[in-house]
Amino acid sequence: MPRLTVREAAAYLRVAKGTLDQWRTAGRGPRFIKVSARKILYDIADLDAWLNVRKQSSTADQPQLRRRRRRLHDALDLDR
Repeated sequence: MPRLTVREAAAYLRVAKGTLDQWRTAGRGPRFIKVSARKILYDIADLDAWLNVRKQSSTADQPQLRRRRRRLHDALDLDR
């Protein structure tokens, strides 16, 4: 099974390496393999599975965006 470095995985997902790093540390990104303290690899199958879970048929199918807006709204304290 092919494995990609962080830079290769970011290019595969078409996101910045820093974005993939943030997702990994926050536990929101695709599954990864921690080979050592400084070596992270990604299986292409895991990247594809992660992408497939995010397939949507409409822009209304975005509950995580609604939650984020609510948190931003609360953080800005717009109602008080």
